[in-house]
Amino acid sequence: MIRADKHMKKGNRDAKPLFSGKNNDNLIDIMVKYLLLSAALFTILAIIIIVYSLASESFNFFLHIPAHEFLFGTRWAAFFDDKSFGVLPLLAGTMLTTAIALSLAIPVGIGSAVFLSEYASSSLRRIVKPVLEILAGIPTVVYGYFALYFITPNLQYFIPDLYTYNALAAGIAMGVMIIPTIASLSEDAFYAVPQSLKAAGYALGARKSTVVMRIVIPYTLSAIVAIIILGMGRAIGETMIVTIAAGLKPTLTLNPFESVMTMTSAIAQAATGDAPRGTIEYTSLFAIALYLFAIVAILNLISSYIKRRWEIRV
Repeated sequence: MIRADKHMKKGNRDAKPLFSGKNNDNLIDIMVKYLLLSAALFTILAIIIIVYSLASESFNFFLHIPAHEFLFGTRWAAFFDDKSFGVLPLLAGTMLTTAIALSLAIPVGIGSAVFLSEYASSSLRRIVKPVLEILAGIPTVVYGYFALYFITPNLQYFIPDLYTYNALAAGIAMGVMIIPTIASLSEDAFYAVPQSLKAAGYALGARKSTVVMRIVIPYTLSAIVAIIILGMGRAIGETMIVTIAAGLKPTLTLNPFESVMTMTSAIAQAATGDAPRGTIEYTSLFAIALYLFAIVAILNLISSYIKRRWEIRV
């Protein structure tokens, strides 16, 4: 009887509790795993729904307007009696304002990132960094009125023939808007350069500018190109600035002093209520949006490919 009691006590000591700490940890890990999986699947589902909604309405548009007329037509007049749905003027206006924005944002953004990561003291960095973050947080509608009521009047002192609504002022405002994006991401890329590579350059007697141009920039080139393409996609998709400052004149031109209409401003115009649901003007909104979505998706794919292809691994 005594031996049986001993065996029972020993068995109780060897038995594992039903809810041990290890089991709880495993349960939490499984819950977190499936929670994160559901978040990832939600983003994929959202993209599928967006593409479906754009494609379904665009299909109704292309039942009435041939695709080649939409893609290669040189006249956009969706709300006139003599209707025309050539998207080339909208594409030209979009690319013109984007090119102006990038011509300002790329040198200023990358230059700011180099200064902050390589030259600025910690105290100066604490001042400049929040200023960039403030620029990133300004609403785009504010940039639009800033372009219309500040940039354009000042440009007209030097360019008397400049239209009140013009691509140049809108592009400059867009460039200021995307400077924080390029500067912040480029600074992160520069910080990722191994310190051993920089130290090797300094050990060989190289100046700081030489280290930046020969080591830092080449090492981060793939990331910089990807960041520039990301900024380009941000500029292409901008709506409020171009709607307020660039005008709503669908002109096939590359003159930055003239009024232009971009793809996003055409969507904003069609979505204001002038196009009743189910009409061809209404479905043209989705055709433009699908075209714009395809352009941005291609840019993102190019950015990912360049980053993988040119990335330097040490």
